[in-house]
Formats: sequence, structure tokens, C-alpha cells
Amino acid sequence: MLSASPLIWTKIVPCEKAIQAGLRFGDKGTHTSRTIMLSELSDLLSVMPESASREDYASAIINDNILGKQTVSTRRLTNQRLGELYGLDDNISIFRVLRRLWQVDEIGRPLLALLCALARDPLLRATAHTILVLEAGEELTRSSVLESIKHTTGDRLNESIIDKVARNAGSSWTQSGHLEGRVRKIREYVEPTPGVVSFVLWLGSLYSLSGEELLTTPWVDVLDCSPQQLLDLVLRAKQWRLIQAQVGGGIIEIDPTEVDPEWRCCSIG
Repeated sequence: MLSASPLIWTKIVPCEKAIQAGLRFGDKGTHTSRTIMLSELSDLLSVMPESASREDYASAIINDNILGKQTVSTRRLTNQRLGELYGLDDNISIFRVLRRLWQVDEIGRPLLALLCALARDPLLRATAHTILVLEAGEELTRSSVLESIKHTTGDRLNESIIDKVARNAGSSWTQSGHLEGRVRKIREYVEPTPGVVSFVLWLGSLYSLSGEELLTTPWVDVLDCSPQQLLDLVLRAKQWRLIQAQVGGGIIEIDPTEVDPEWRCCSIG
């Protein structure tokens, strides 16, 4: 498996292109009160058309209560938190990518949700190295997660909130398949799909990386795969017509911008 560098996640820093695409930065995040909410996201995307606006999503969650929440306040909070994590807005590039890949890669949906949430929640992102550096079968320690969160937030959050972030993050990494167990969290390796690797490559491209550089970003660590497995996934993503790629003869050329043609046109223009 690829090993995660202790400092590699610090390379995900604000830049104009990433911010425009919908990535979020800072020391605040949804995981103070929620997980990646995979079940709610799945239910929501199963009924909402791709052309739905942010207002349509809000109305479906709050007015139509399609997620079956008991109170109006809970519906409003659910709408807010899902919007923070995923955008729920066709004007946001990262959400367009999520929706497109969600439609073509059902098996990869837990990892697609995790990647989008990692890109938009700095608190979840703060825990990434602590989780991904573990070998399969290793147990995640509570102290290591708490330390990673404190390193990002400093003195801004009190101990009870930090503890809640740790619990929510543990649940999120369990929903994605990286951890297993309710009380004792044991590291498991995930099995990435062509849609997931396309998302990873697209995220890397936001930092003006290309070719082989796209295979060494922090996002790649989420995939739990070897360099050869990664190249195989790149070629499968090409076969799915999700990306453009040429691999062979010492040449690695990758263009993942096809996953969001609208963003590609805006970038070119």
C-alpha cells in the first residue's frame, strides 16, 4: 500500500482555483455536530434531479421532509450541514463532479462522499493522516485523533467539542470503509473504483498538477492502493470515459478535467 507522509495533508492549502471549485478552508467544520451523513446524502440524491437548484434541495429537505426528520429545526440543520459538506448546488464545481460520478459509480459512493466531505470540511481533513497512516488491522487510538484535531484548531475548541469531532470523524471514516467497529475502531483497506480515482485526480488538478504529479497528492492516500493498482484504476477510468490518459513507454499523461466539462470550459475561457 502507499504510505501517507506525515506532512502531506498540509499541502492542501487555499488557492484561487480550489476555492472557486468549492473546497473550504479554515479551522471550522461540520464535524462539530455531524458525520458525512452518507445515508441522508444517498436518500437525497436518489430522488433529486441533476438539474435541481440549491433552493430545490432546501425545499425538499425542509418543506417536503424527504429525509424523514421529526422536527422543522432538525430539517433546517440537516439542510445546512449537507450543504456545508457537499454544496448541493449545481453552480459549485465539486458538487457537479460528485453528482456525475455518483450516477456512474454506485459501488464507489461511500468514497465519493468522503472525498467531497474531506475537501469541504477542514476538521475531517485534520484527521486524515491519523487514519490513513494505519496498516490494515491496526487499532485507531482516541488520543491520536484528538491530537490531530487540536493541531488544527489550537485553543479554539473546548475539550467536549474536540471529543465530539473525534467521534463524528470516526463514524465518517467507518461509513467510508476505512475503519470497522463501533467501539474499537480497526483499520480496513478500501477498494477504490474508477469513479473514485477520477475524483481524486480532479482534486489534484485544482492545484495545477498534471501527469505523474497527480498520482502523488494527499487525495491518493485515501485509495489504499499500490502504485500499480493506481495506474490500473487510471486506465479503467479512461475506459469509462471519465478522464483522458496515456500510460506506457515511460509516459504518464492524465487529464481529469472531463469529469466536469463546465468547469473545464470556464477554466479555458
